[in-house]
Amino acid sequence: MPELKRLHAGHAPAVLAFELANRTYFAASIPDRGDDYFDRFTDGYHALLAEQEAGSCAFHVLVAEDGAVLGRFNLYDLEDGTARLGYRVAEQVAGRGVATATVRELCRIAVARHGLRTLRAATSHENAASRKVLTKAGFVPVGPATPADLGGRSGTWYQHDLRP
Repeated sequence: MPELKRLHAGHAPAVLAFELANRTYFAASIPDRGDDYFDRFTDGYHALLAEQEAGSCAFHVLVAEDGAVLGRFNLYDLEDGTARLGYRVAEQVAGRGVATATVRELCRIAVARHGLRTLRAATSHENAASRKVLTKAGFVPVGPATPADLGGRSGTWYQHDLRP
């Protein structure tokens, strides 16, 4: 059974393998990270861990029993009881309810561990799967997301008012 774990230094090889294996799949619905992301992966990964240590973000990975990363589920800009949610799941588990179940679990963690009251997430109009995940997990549309919010694409902001 996959387990949602807080990101740590030891996850780096599995995270890189996940990103490389799913790069083309992700690029079909969200902007590609670009070659520079992969060329400088170690530096970027350490920067993420530093942000997490500082308390401004909380990064999580969904880890299979064999240690492979099946998804990334992140809380950004934790401030005043709110945060932004971002996530991506491996093509091999897409469409099986994994993202929805894990977003729901992360909502519980957001309240219990971080004292959050509100989560926001933006998704492009083309990303029907993400819109479906957010809606099933209790998010509601609250307004337009601009290309600046979504790496060049237009979309919708969703919000979930969390309950303790």
